[in-house]
Amino acid sequence: MVKTRSLSSNSADVLIYLFLGIVMISTLYPLWYTVAVSFSDSSAAAGGLVKWRPVHFNLAAYHEIMSDRKFFKAFLISIERVVLGTSISFVITLLMAYPLSKENAIFPGRNIIMWFLVAMMLFNSGLIPWYMTIKSYGMLDSIWALVLPYAVPVFNIILVINYFRGLPKELDEAGMVDGAGAWYLLLKIYLPLAVPVMATVTLFSIVFHWNAFFDGLILMNKPAHYPLQSYVQQLVININTAELTTDQLQSLSQLSNKTLNAAKIVVTMVPVLIIYPFLQRYFVHGITLGSVKE
Repeated sequence: MVKTRSLSSNSADVLIYLFLGIVMISTLYPLWYTVAVSFSDSSAAAGGLVKWRPVHFNLAAYHEIMSDRKFFKAFLISIERVVLGTSISFVITLLMAYPLSKENAIFPGRNIIMWFLVAMMLFNSGLIPWYMTIKSYGMLDSIWALVLPYAVPVFNIILVINYFRGLPKELDEAGMVDGAGAWYLLLKIYLPLAVPVMATVTLFSIVFHWNAFFDGLILMNKPAHYPLQSYVQQLVININTAELTTDQLQSLSQLSNKTLNAAKIVVTMVPVLIIYPFLQRYFVHGITLGSVKE
């Protein structure tokens, strides 16, 4: 028996698809416009002639960025930051979320730690105390200044705690009957089941460390130690023409801040665009499963 949909249902579907289409276009157009500007001539970009495709196709902005050896050094520093920061956050998130997901009777003091974490998430000490703390530990101008202050991602820990709480409690009982200890339960039973949420928080951490630029500006004393985002920001703002060669000056004459900024955005988002499709499928399952309670 084939059910006939009512006119109101069909109208609702049309409105939903129309709304989603508008949202999709409003999301994708700025991205496409940025790509078009980055490949356009500086005069066309500055004159507002670029609408949806490159005008007078030009690779000067990319040549200016990619021909600089300092760019690749900053790129490697960002890669190092992402690998170290994400690895440390992954381990700490897992080791904190598993015991905090247990009942207070099993892990006494759990509520106190949870209140402390929530207070950390809601309140912060401010920029100056934060800077002075990092300086007192002697981490300025090192990669650890960009990694260790973000080693405990409270929001990610809460997500994983809720995910673990959504798993059947019988897993612990069955494992203990077979003689499994806490480490075995965590690494052999809970971690394989937590792949969706761990993949999700890992992507959060990757995106955060890759896009961060402000901390690099204030924690690194030497521009040679800047991560990629901080270096590109300085490349756009502080162009010292006295140190440029004739070829570089000629290249700069074909650039404008608009095209260079657009190229910067495109280059810096490429790694995230490559990683995102592999982890995106875990998003909905990883975030929402923890909200289901027995």
